[in-house]
Amino acid sequence: MSTNRSTGYRETTDLLERAVTAMGGVKREGQVTMAEHVAMALRKRRHLLVQAGTGTGKSLAYLVPAVVHALEAEKPVLISTATLALQAQIMGRDLPRLLENIAEHVERPVDVALVKGRANYACKHKMDGGFPEDDDEQALFAFADEPTGGVTAFEPGSQLGKEIVALREWAQVTETGDRDDLPSGVTDRAWRQVSVNAVDCIGPRKCPMAAECFSERAREKAKDADLVITNHAMLAIDAFEGLDVLPDHDAVIVDEAHELADRVTSAVTAQLSAPMIKAAASSARRHTAINVEALQSSAVAVEAAFHRVDSGLLARGLNPQQREAVELARNAARTALSDSKPTGDAEADAGRSTARSRMQAVLDTANRILESPDTPDVVWLNRPGAFVPGRGYQEADLDESPLIYVAPTSVAGRLREGLFGDRTVVLTSATLTIGDSFDPVAGSLGLAGEKAPAWDAVDVGSPFDYPKQGVLYVAKHLPPPSMKTAQAQRDELAGLIEASKGATLALFSSRRAAEEAAEDLRQRLDIPILCQGDSTMSSLVRAFAEDEETCLFGTMSLWQGVDVPGRSCRLVAIDRIPFPRPDDPLVSARSQEVTKHGGNGFMQVAATHAATRLAQGAGRLIRTAEDKGVLAILDSRLATARYGGFLKQSMPDFWPTVNGDLARGALARLADKDS
Repeated sequence: MSTNRSTGYRETTDLLERAVTAMGGVKREGQVTMAEHVAMALRKRRHLLVQAGTGTGKSLAYLVPAVVHALEAEKPVLISTATLALQAQIMGRDLPRLLENIAEHVERPVDVALVKGRANYACKHKMDGGFPEDDDEQALFAFADEPTGGVTAFEPGSQLGKEIVALREWAQVTETGDRDDLPSGVTDRAWRQVSVNAVDCIGPRKCPMAAECFSERAREKAKDADLVITNHAMLAIDAFEGLDVLPDHDAVIVDEAHELADRVTSAVTAQLSAPMIKAAASSARRHTAINVEALQSSAVAVEAAFHRVDSGLLARGLNPQQREAVELARNAARTALSDSKPTGDAEADAGRSTARSRMQAVLDTANRILESPDTPDVVWLNRPGAFVPGRGYQEADLDESPLIYVAPTSVAGRLREGLFGDRTVVLTSATLTIGDSFDPVAGSLGLAGEKAPAWDAVDVGSPFDYPKQGVLYVAKHLPPPSMKTAQAQRDELAGLIEASKGATLALFSSRRAAEEAAEDLRQRLDIPILCQGDSTMSSLVRAFAEDEETCLFGTMSLWQGVDVPGRSCRLVAIDRIPFPRPDDPLVSARSQEVTKHGGNGFMQVAATHAATRLAQGAGRLIRTAEDKGVLAILDSRLATARYGGFLKQSMPDFWPTVNGDLARGALARLADKDS
């Protein structure tokens, strides 16, 4: 392959054919068509949307033209995935197999790098004692959904102690420091003791162990790579936050692109709370010489202003007391930052750097909340409940401090300017159309309107014979799902799992439902049941794939990217139509916006969201032309509600039934076959 030729689809097609042949595969027209379109998009620098159904061989169809383009370009090609699980699949399976089989057909080796957020890597500075023990437990949990700042005392002989000792030993021999490379999973609590989040990291210019930092080494390697594998959150931070977390690039391939808008929204969502302000004040008090009384007082003011206020969207904005409290927090954080500016050697102090990062987070979020009436941002409160084994989720206490969130109702404008403005973007997924149209997804990504850049779209279909390979069973006899009818659903699920003798991927619309179902059915069935949160996602999926009897219960992150072909997954069960929660503040705000402009808020927002997620969940069942199985929807509304037909249009065309005996009989025959 000549490195001075322009990238063209013929060259890509030839390399794809060689790779497929070498891997023992067969030619798939959809895969070839997709590869040709991706190659042409990269060559012409024109944005492209590709819908590629399950079985197309989507990964190879974009990886091959990406390799061809990257070898001839001066900058790397970025591959962005929705989740860490998808990253692991590409890095651990798809790319190694491809590169091994095309090595003799390219002029030089292809250099690949993986870039994740800092919290996914062990922190050598922290393990070396660089981060002080945090005596304020709130500081551990105030700044992130999966916080990592501070060090907690532990008993060396306890389970936590054993895990931390094992982690420290592993950190001495690992090349990557990546949590997904652990030989066995560890709890989130143990991992927090050896890692830091982006807020608490003191940064490479200040850290004395920057040269050994796993995260920094990954980013340095990415600068010289041909392909860089990352995720949507990192892509959003790089494009919108002005942070140098990814190497310079002019081409991006976005896999599972139906998730991009939501992932970007999540990445640019910020939160503020009284405990967060108190934690910032505590850090400042311990590690700087400044007066933190104003910061502490503002935390009290925020606590009082939002005391016993219900969770949900603040549709009318902040009341005078709430606005004054947030202003106090903003002003106190600004003053504290000014007073704590480092001098001399103080800049290298980890405690001071962490304190300043926390105060900066308070300042930035308070500013966004106060400016929200004049921006696309909306503000809402949330008091999440807690899961207690044996008792399920407990209702949130109105006396507890709420989290105050601020997020944009739409990221279309930001994506249009920050992502599509100066690079070529290829977006692909098995579910990019709603009612055979790309327009809804394109609009959510900023590709609609007069200011939108030009783009092309292609649907390459799927090679599977869905009516012969799969059964769609809708449990029409069940009452509509609710907290009161959850037991009936679990009874139905138990019967299906027993008929299937395991081999079940059970997908739930909430973490609460997944954990409660796992706890219940573990007691009732003599079948191994894994649940999201028991270990890392990659470890859980690997264990599920390796043992045919094992079941895996989980939530949205399992709805896409889990690729387990064969007998290990012959039943996919979905507990309910994955509508967003009716009290979801962003959904409410978006629906109100659609209704205000004369549209149907429910169909354009909630039903469209559900259709995409339902299609993704259904797509977990049939992964190869040999796979057979049952997709069980434990939500009777799919058969009885008027919108059921709209939702079914997005799903594979399985053979439909509402007869539970028929579904269980099919599963029993599949379980006994060749056993």
